[in-house]
Amino acid sequence: MSAYARLEQRFARIATLNEAAAMLGWDAAAMMPPGGAAARGEQLAVLAGLSHELLTSPAMADDLAGTTPPGDPWQDRNLELMREAHQRATALPGELVEATSRANSRCETLWRGARETADFPAVRDALTQVFALAREAAGILGEVLGLSPYDALMAQYQRGVGSADVTPIFERYESFLQVSLPQAEALRRRRAHEALPPGPYPEAIQEGLCQRLSAVAGLDYHHARLDRSAHPFCGGTPQDVRITTRYDEDDPLSAITGVLHETGHALYERGLPGGYARQPVGEAAGMAVHESQSLIIEMQALRTDAYLGYLAPLMHATFGKPVTQGQLAQRLRHVRRSCIRVEADEMTYPAHVILRFRLEQALLSGDLAVGDLPGAWNDGMRRLLGVTPRDDAQGCLQDIHWYDGAIGYFPSYTLGAMAAAQLMAAARRALPELDRTLAQGDFSPLNGWLGTQIHAQGARLGFNELLMAATGERLNPAAFEAHLTERYLKFDF
Repeated sequence: MSAYARLEQRFARIATLNEAAAMLGWDAAAMMPPGGAAARGEQLAVLAGLSHELLTSPAMADDLAGTTPPGDPWQDRNLELMREAHQRATALPGELVEATSRANSRCETLWRGARETADFPAVRDALTQVFALAREAAGILGEVLGLSPYDALMAQYQRGVGSADVTPIFERYESFLQVSLPQAEALRRRRAHEALPPGPYPEAIQEGLCQRLSAVAGLDYHHARLDRSAHPFCGGTPQDVRITTRYDEDDPLSAITGVLHETGHALYERGLPGGYARQPVGEAAGMAVHESQSLIIEMQALRTDAYLGYLAPLMHATFGKPVTQGQLAQRLRHVRRSCIRVEADEMTYPAHVILRFRLEQALLSGDLAVGDLPGAWNDGMRRLLGVTPRDDAQGCLQDIHWYDGAIGYFPSYTLGAMAAAQLMAAARRALPELDRTLAQGDFSPLNGWLGTQIHAQGARLGFNELLMAATGERLNPAAFEAHLTERYLKFDF
C-alpha cells in the first residue's frame, strides 16, 4: 500500500471518530436528559483526544513526509489539506485539546440554564475559561501558521479569509446600513399593514408542514431527521443529516424559515462528493460557504413572490387560517430593529454579526474582560441599531457559539449572506425558469445548479475561488447591497 493510500485510511478513521462526536453532539442538543451532560462532556473529550492522537501520530508524520503529490488535482488538494490539518494538530498539545473540549461542554451546559434565567454571572467564570483556553490555542496556532491569533481561529471555520479581509467589508456595510435602514423603515411605514391571522398554530401541525416543505425543497428523509432543540442547527453526517428547529404557536414562520435554512445546510452536506467521503477534500469548503447554501434557500428563494405564492395556499389549507401571499411578504420582507440575531431581517442581520466580530476579537485579545461583556454588548447594540436588550438573555446570552467555544465563526454568517446574493444573481442568469419552478415549491433547478457549482466541489476550491468559478468574480458586497435595495427600497404602493 502506498503512503498516500495509508493516509487516506488514517483520515477516514479520524473522520469516522468525528462523525461519532457529531452524533453525540446532536443528541446532547436534541435528546439527552440534563443529567447526562457531565458524562457526555467526557465522551466528547475522549473522542477529541483520540482524533488528535491519530492525527499527530509518528506514523501519520512519516507518511506525510514520504508522500509526493499523486498528480490528480483532487488527490493533490486532499494531500494539501491533510498536511494543513496535521500542522494545526501537531501545534496543539493533546492536554490542551481535551481541556478545551471539557471546558466547552461544561460552559455550554451552564449556558442553557443561564439563558433561561438571564443570569450571565452563572456562566461568566466558565466562559472566562473558554476564552482563556482559546487564547492559548490561538497564540500557538497563529505562530505556527503565520497568522494573527484571531485569524488562526477564523481559519478553522473558513480558510483563506481573515480579519483584514472582513473589516473593510463590514465597515462598508455599516455605512450602507446607516443610509438604507431609515429609508426602508420610512417606506414600510407608508404601506398598509397586513398581519398573519392570529394563532394558535399547533406545534405538531407546524412540524408536519416543516418536514413537508423541506422534503419538497429536496431533503431526502431516508438520510435525514427533523427534531427540536433550543437553538436550530444542522448536524450529523452526510449520510445521516440531523436538522433541528424550535416552534412558536403564535408564529409558524419562525420554524418554517428555520427549517428551510437548515435544509440548505443539509442539502450541501448531502451533495458533497461521495467519492471523497471521509477525506478532507470531500468536506464542505468552509462555514461561509455553508452559510451561503442555507441563506440562498431561506433568504433568497423562500422570500420571493414566486415561492410565497406557493406557500400561502399551503399554509391556508394546513392550518385552516386565511393566510395570504401579501401577509407572508410583509412578515418575511420587513425591516425592524431587533435585539435578537436569529429573528433579525436580512438588512439588519449583518449589524448583529459586526457586533460579535468586534467583541470576540476584544475578548480574545484580553482588551475586553468577560465580566464586562454584557455592558459592552449593550453599548454596541445601541451604536449599531439604536436598541438596548431588556436583559442578558436578549443580549450576550442569546447565542450558543462562544459558550461552545466557536470563536471566529460569526463572520461566516454575513460573508455567506453576501455570497448567497452573488450566487443567486448568477443562478438567475443560468436558470431563466427559476421563478416558475419556485412557484411550484420546486427547488430542483436551483439545487442542481448549486450541486454542480458548489456542493460537488467539496473543499477542492476555497471560498473566493468557488465564487469566481460560479459567478465570475470574488466576493463582491455590491451584489448583496443591490439585492437589499431591490427588495426593501423599491416598493409598489
